[in-house]
Amino acid sequence: MMPQPLHPAIVHFPIVLAVALPIVTIAALLLIMRGEEARRVWLPVLFVAIALAGSAWIAVQTGAREEDAVEDVVSRSAIHEHEEAAEVFMPLTFAMLLLVGGGLFTNRVGKVARPAAAVASVVLLGFGFQVGESGGELVYEHGAASAYVASSDQGPDRADNRHERDGREHEDEGRDQDDRR
Repeated sequence: MMPQPLHPAIVHFPIVLAVALPIVTIAALLLIMRGEEARRVWLPVLFVAIALAGSAWIAVQTGAREEDAVEDVVSRSAIHEHEEAAEVFMPLTFAMLLLVGGGLFTNRVGKVARPAAAVASVVLLGFGFQVGESGGELVYEHGAASAYVASSDQGPDRADNRHERDGREHEDEGRDQDDRR
């Protein structure tokens, strides 16, 4: 059974893979410098780059499909910021894939592509951070997740319920402090 909404379940993959790619790339470079066969050591880098590009593409597709539901609770400008960051990140992952693919060559192309891929993977991580940060803001600052909360579960006065709950938590904290005295 697929989770609904799918986008929040998918978006963690490109972020994790964007973090993993520089680590795997630098480790492969170090192994190559120690004399390991370049093609064999570079294959895991290629696999991570393929997974990163594929998961970024899926994240963009699922985000586009689920955008309408979130637009009901989040401002269009906040969504647009996240969408723009994702639309920059995703093509960069495919460019990264091409660069990593060049690292499989054993000639001069590979010798140039591998260290270039290491540097590019760190830069790509910065772009991935921007996408993740703007997505986190949608959820935690703008309440995007509330688009998927059934209104019958919480009723129309959700905000009032939250304030009541917060008030009870403060009362509980006060009682805990009194009990410690």
